[in-house]
Amino acid sequence: MWILYVILPLAGLTLGWTIRWLYARFQLTASEQSAERIKQDAIKEAEAKKKEILLEAKEQVIRERNQQERETRERRVELQRYERRVVQKEETIDKKTAQIERTAQQLVDREKACLDREDTLSKEEERYRAELERISGLSVEEAKTLIIQRLENEARHDAQALINKIEQEANMAGEKKAQSILVATIQRLATEVTGDVTVATVNLPNDEMKGRIIGREGRNIRALETLTGVDIIIDDTPEAVVISCFDPVRREIAKVSLEHLILDGRIHPARIEEIVTKVSKEISQKIFEEGEKVLFDLGIHNIRQDAIRALGRLYFRTSYGQNVLNHSREVANIAGMLAAEIGCNRELTKRAALLHDIGKGVESDSDLNHAEVGMDLARKMGEDPRIINAVGSHHNDIEPTCIEAVLVQIADAISAARPGARRETLDNYIKRLETLEGIAISFTGVDKAFAIQAGRELRIIVNNDAVTEDQARGLAKEIAQKIENDLRYPGRIKVTIIRETRITEYAR
Repeated sequence: MWILYVILPLAGLTLGWTIRWLYARFQLTASEQSAERIKQDAIKEAEAKKKEILLEAKEQVIRERNQQERETRERRVELQRYERRVVQKEETIDKKTAQIERTAQQLVDREKACLDREDTLSKEEERYRAELERISGLSVEEAKTLIIQRLENEARHDAQALINKIEQEANMAGEKKAQSILVATIQRLATEVTGDVTVATVNLPNDEMKGRIIGREGRNIRALETLTGVDIIIDDTPEAVVISCFDPVRREIAKVSLEHLILDGRIHPARIEEIVTKVSKEISQKIFEEGEKVLFDLGIHNIRQDAIRALGRLYFRTSYGQNVLNHSREVANIAGMLAAEIGCNRELTKRAALLHDIGKGVESDSDLNHAEVGMDLARKMGEDPRIINAVGSHHNDIEPTCIEAVLVQIADAISAARPGARRETLDNYIKRLETLEGIAISFTGVDKAFAIQAGRELRIIVNNDAVTEDQARGLAKEIAQKIENDLRYPGRIKVTIIRETRITEYAR
């Protein structure tokens, strides 16, 4: 009995598992059949898509082939048209060539005919000339003389009529022409900077005064030149004497002294010495007064007397037609305004700007440029290091180390570059630089030359193979000597020679 209890559950489990396995098998078979159907459908759809794509590709190929054939036909037609045009042009050119050959042959024939006719005419002309000489009783030369006299009389008559017409037009347009002449004179005067800077002219009451200025055996003019240190030029210029000197104070002393002597009328060495001494004191006093005046106008104090005199000397000096003292005052005002705008020390900046060109007014035989001379003077005066740096660096001779120095550079450039400040034209400026560079290029071994710092420095690059180091030193002296001999210039020009060795190799 218990066996039944055991067998029956086992049989039930076995039957249930069998039924479940059969059901799973049936489900698996159904899924496989469904997957097979889906696969077949996908294959059919892919085949259909493939056929569709192939058809579209074939159609596209056919369309492109047709397009290509159509374009080929059009190009062929166009080429045929061009070919016909070329053939027509060749035929036209052949025709024109043949016509030109015929014309050339006709010209040759005509030239021969003309030559033959010219010979005939020459013979006829000789016969007619002989007949005319026989009838008129005049030779060929006599007939030419009569004709020339008649033509000359007619030309003189026409010329006189033209002169009368020009004079009438000149009288009618006199005012207009006068204005044009004045404008041209002003423009020409504006470009002659060197004449204005280095010479002064003294007007004379008459030309007899020139002889009195020269004196017996030239003693008066020698005394005046020796006492003032200038060159006095007396030439054919009517009622005028030219005073030439790079030192503006000496030139002014000579000019005023000569004017006093002319007014006084007594011109001899003793009187010349007396007048020059008197005028020198007056000019010295004026120099001090001008220096004090500019300091008072700018509100700057505590300046040594030698510095005041150096500033005052700038009153008589010009740079490219611009008065240096007025330029310094203008630079100080501009620099002060710039300093106030950016919050710098306004008084210190104004002081540095006023003193930036003081080196031009210092009486010194040093070879230093005016920036270096001014920097040394500012250092001796015990000025602030920022002022010393600003004076020395306003032309970039040294590196600016403070904002005040940069402001002085900017104000200096503004004052010099504003319209009407300086009268030197660009052509004169370029010509001076080209002359400097040309002097350097004329020496053997010089490859390149560059005039920089407005012509204050000449930098020269020499050929390393052609010029040795010792030769470079001699070359610098020769170029400097030629500049001194050939050019006239204030100040000094620095000559720098650059000799460089370059060795190049290639790794292959």
